[in-house]
Amino acid sequence: MSLNTVSVKRQPSSTDFKSATTNVSSRSMRQELDKLVDGVEDPQTKKQFKAEMDGFYNLFNRYLDEKARGEKIQWDKIKPPAAEQVRPYADLPKATDHSILDKLAVLKLNGGLGTTMGCVGPKSIIEVRDGMTFLDLSVRQIEHLNSAYGVNVPFILMNSFNTHEDTKRLIQKYEDHNIQILTFNQSRYPRFGRESLLPTADSFDSQKDNWYPPGHGDIFEALYNSGLLDELIKAGKEYIFVSNVDNLGAVVDLNIYQHMIESKAEYFMEVTDKTKADVKGGTIIDYEGQARLLEVAQVPKEHVEEFKSISKFKIFNTNNLWMNLKAIKRVVEERQLSLEVIINNKALDNGTPVIQLETAVGAAIKHFKGAAGINVPRSRFLPVKSCSDLLLITSDLYSLEHGVLVRNPKRIFDTTPVIKLGDTFKKVANFQGRFKSIPNILELDHLTVSGDVVFGKNVVLKGSVIIVANEGNKIILPDNSVIENKLVTGNLAIIDH
Repeated sequence: MSLNTVSVKRQPSSTDFKSATTNVSSRSMRQELDKLVDGVEDPQTKKQFKAEMDGFYNLFNRYLDEKARGEKIQWDKIKPPAAEQVRPYADLPKATDHSILDKLAVLKLNGGLGTTMGCVGPKSIIEVRDGMTFLDLSVRQIEHLNSAYGVNVPFILMNSFNTHEDTKRLIQKYEDHNIQILTFNQSRYPRFGRESLLPTADSFDSQKDNWYPPGHGDIFEALYNSGLLDELIKAGKEYIFVSNVDNLGAVVDLNIYQHMIESKAEYFMEVTDKTKADVKGGTIIDYEGQARLLEVAQVPKEHVEEFKSISKFKIFNTNNLWMNLKAIKRVVEERQLSLEVIINNKALDNGTPVIQLETAVGAAIKHFKGAAGINVPRSRFLPVKSCSDLLLITSDLYSLEHGVLVRNPKRIFDTTPVIKLGDTFKKVANFQGRFKSIPNILELDHLTVSGDVVFGKNVVLKGSVIIVANEGNKIILPDNSVIENKLVTGNLAIIDH
């Protein structure tokens, strides 16, 4: 008996198609990156640039892989953090040994520009209090630590290619201060076309808008590639405190630092209680028994409102981070880092739609031993993202001591006033022109200002105040006026006679 065999050709599945497309895109990207690297003549520049392009290529491949698999976080596996994963600051032992400061370095993330507040150059050079910039305040804090305790805490700035030159010039004024200032640049990654999935840059020197700094998650590889990580370890430094340069509450805290040493933890993330103003902030979760950072970008659309809920997700990441330097070296050298990819859709100046891939430093919590959150007081989170924030920190609600903002003890309430200034206050120059002096807000709960509004000298605001100048109208609040629980609208101008 003979058997007739029929050959059936398997139809390619959608998975096969996606896999093949991913492979083609990956190979094409590698070829284009190699061309960019080959075009660099200086050996040292070429070596640094190749390291950056290799880092980008790894991130790009993870993006392709996640896109092909449609990989998303599984919502039903998300649990609130366990007690040992987030510790209350109040439970930490009081620090007694100041000599541990000699093993610490402080790093500020200094890659951002001040454009959203209408300023040219690095955001860190905006004047925020008593004629001092973010940088001035940070330098004063570290200088005081070094002088008060006879230690040497180096101050490090992670710049981007957007802020490097200006920062280098500006820090020269601190040369005679009791502080060692070190700088390095985060990576410069290429933007790529949304359709072509290829770099828009055609050479190392292509115009600026073809490149981008890839988020603060790049700190690990950038610190390592710069050689600064090894220098710090060689100099006897064991820990690093990292924070955003615009968070004026992020000062060295000995209690957290000592607890880190005693607990042998490699990574601490400072979190604080969430309010309605913080609903989009990343939060620590328990995911399959491991502490993880969950960002709003990772949340499935149908669960975004649940993520924003204060009742379920009670804390958020301040981006004040404490890390062990040798642990950073280990995770980089052993290629353990796999930070969640953040996809940022942008457009070039010529309108070309592009993608830039970023990562967040907080996502690294899952890669370190003994990693935990520390639930800190709100006073350690004072970011200045807008002129509304600027009004808060320049007011009588705070005073300055050695570069540190200190809350006014005369403020009765624990909460901070909610301030919402309209578009006429958006830029720093406009903000400054609309206040003859910063109002007294010690008893303020809420302030909303919209339209053409000007504040006179020594104005006092109390309770809930809403001031709205409709289009074509102007409101000038007279000197020495006291406004309590009022809605002010229409036209108002009181002049001396």
